[in-house]
Amino acid sequence: MSLELVVSDIVAGLFLGASFALIAVGYSMVYGILRLINFAHGDFYMVAAFISYTILGAVTVGTKVDWGNVVWVGVVTMLAGGVLAVAVAKLVYSPMRRAATLSLMIAALGVSQILENGVLNIPSWGSNYLPFPVTPPSAGFTVATVHYTWTQVGIIGIAVVLMGGAYWIVNHTMVGTAMRAVAQDRTAAMLMGIKTDRIISIVFFIGGGLAGAAAIMMSLYYGEINYLMGFSIGLQAFTAAVLGGIGNVAGAALGGLLLGVLESVGTGIFGAQWALLFAFGALVLTLWLRPRGLLGERVGQRV
Repeated sequence: MSLELVVSDIVAGLFLGASFALIAVGYSMVYGILRLINFAHGDFYMVAAFISYTILGAVTVGTKVDWGNVVWVGVVTMLAGGVLAVAVAKLVYSPMRRAATLSLMIAALGVSQILENGVLNIPSWGSNYLPFPVTPPSAGFTVATVHYTWTQVGIIGIAVVLMGGAYWIVNHTMVGTAMRAVAQDRTAAMLMGIKTDRIISIVFFIGGGLAGAAAIMMSLYYGEINYLMGFSIGLQAFTAAVLGGIGNVAGAALGGLLLGVLESVGTGIFGAQWALLFAFGALVLTLWLRPRGLLGERVGQRV
């Protein structure tokens, strides 16, 4: 395998990893504050993709991209993802907050099935695969015979900005300080005057918004959507969060990018049928050597 192809696979892996990373950050933030593995998180991504599909389809003539429409629909999609996540948190997880963690995880699986089958039963959405209503242009640049589009570059750039924003909020704002306090000891945070329910809602909103951003970017990149897309990417994003160090925003971002690169390189070397085996084999090896993940940040434990 030539060096050019390896570099091409690495770059392609960064595009894939950008979506893993955005969703993994949401997974990690929710786990950090509730110790909940929110298996419905990938389906927030799926529902957001269908929302962007519907809106863009309504405002687009032909298949040519109007970037102005893409931008405002992207913002709406992020808001929709955030609102959906908060609604699920309020309606499902909040009443069960004193329940066992296993009960919450089962409830999350139930929410995932509700969202998937709900989308499946909407007449205009229920097809197995739907072509995205716009196709990004192929304009870009060529490096060592490999062509890269400006859309691909934009996906990575926007993902980095959004993940950087999430990291800044968590580590350099008063809201972020409150998040970390609630994650460490919710009762003590409440006694200090922190409105824990509001902080938890903010965490879900940010996570859902990042999933919405990933949804429209990846739908543009791949050109199609389906009602099962949330399950597979959600599982991989959760894996990425564990790989980087769950509960750690920077670790989740790093884990997502690394997992995307591993899958892409594995596809290039061994073929698509072996890509996941290669990527998850690397995950097992990493966690065997470093059980807390690459960045190894410990998360607070309830007592």
